[in-house]
Amino acid sequence: MAPSNFHLVLSLIIMAISLSSFNGSLAARNLLQTSLPPLPTLPNLPAATLPPLPAMPNLPATTLPPLPSMPNLPAATLPPLPSMPNLPAMPNLPAATLPPLPAIPTIPTTMPSFPFLSPPPSN
Repeated sequence: MAPSNFHLVLSLIIMAISLSSFNGSLAARNLLQTSLPPLPTLPNLPAATLPPLPAMPNLPATTLPPLPSMPNLPAATLPPLPSMPNLPAMPNLPAATLPPLPAIPTIPTTMPSFPFLSPPPSN
């Protein structure tokens, strides 16, 4: 019993949505066919007068102490790097042969024609 109630409610919702969209499209068409009333003009507003900005005060110039000089560091002496040991040569490996890849099946791109979808005969 529950599935039939669900289908009933679902079909009622679909009907309500389809009918509301029909009325909405008619209302939109009616609004598009009517002309808009002219917009009211804005009144001229008086220009605002602002008080003058206060003058910037003269600040005394500050004197900064000089930066300390960088001390001279002795040059670092590093020991020489050790030499790399001689590595043995890489052995020759046989070339691996891979099996061939399988063929990719082709997808048909034409639609088959069905006799029941043919157009009606012309008079």
